[in-house]
Amino acid sequence: MEALVWIGAALSLIGLAGIIASIVKVNRARKAGLSDDELRARIQRALPLNLGAFMLSALGLACVVMGVILT
Repeated sequence: MEALVWIGAALSLIGLAGIIASIVKVNRARKAGLSDDELRARIQRALPLNLGAFMLSALGLACVVMGVILT
């Protein structure tokens, strides 16, 4: 079950990297001085990355918890 903990930790780190990438994308869009519609479109394009990263991170944390419980 130790492998489950390490796999979960890796998934969580990948998810965290995705969250950071999403934050960077939105900040760049905000600083670009775009109109409201263009800014909204760019944020909507970053939303799937954000949600997927959060889901991957939550799945990784669940794996870590299960690995710790089963050990």
